[in-house]
Amino acid sequence: MKFLTLLACFAGLCRALAAPELLLPGDSMSAWRDSRGWMTACRVALVQTGGQQFVIAPGAGILVNGEQGRAADLVSREVFGDAQFHVEFCIPRHSNSGVYLMGRYEVQIYDSFGVVKDKYPGLECGGIYPRYDSQRHEYEGHSPAENVSRPPGLWQCFDITFQAPRFDAHGRKTENARILKVIHNGRLVQENVELTGPTHGGYEGEKPAGPLRLQGNHGPVAYRNLRITPL
Repeated sequence: MKFLTLLACFAGLCRALAAPELLLPGDSMSAWRDSRGWMTACRVALVQTGGQQFVIAPGAGILVNGEQGRAADLVSREVFGDAQFHVEFCIPRHSNSGVYLMGRYEVQIYDSFGVVKDKYPGLECGGIYPRYDSQRHEYEGHSPAENVSRPPGLWQCFDITFQAPRFDAHGRKTENARILKVIHNGRLVQENVELTGPTHGGYEGEKPAGPLRLQGNHGPVAYRNLRITPL
């Protein structure tokens, strides 16, 4: 009986440790350590002329990078290593954002509706953004396996499974980070992609854990239902 009781307690502890962390608790910005220029809303819609901006209805449940669509990157207070990320987002025409895992490795958000092939690998929505060399040449960008982007103004989602880099007792990296899966709107678009270092625009220097960072200065974007499940 004692063994069964201990087993039940251990199972409960495992469930608690794996419980998703919701980063959008109502209209509070308390989960974020940098939220300059961001606001909460209950609804966003495209403006009728051009469709390149949002009409924003104040309220709760949605994060928007301001009325002008420009704000500082949104950075979580909590840091994470291995984790699953659920991110729902909406962008207008020609807009651009990104999900930086650990603040370093970007899964691209872009208006890629109807795009067969973009300027370089990783620029497309659902792509893993490239690294840049000293001459600003792109390398190690990874385009999605297929383009499943929805039209501007419609909500989309990523489900990302991420493995953090590994380090030994002396702080030396022993294994690169990996994006194990990116599921975009229910379709697998990335699988087992090794990341030899931070993508362009990511924080320099790799660590065992880091924050979730949402790009806010490349055009209007809205986020909702942000959930992280540590693994």
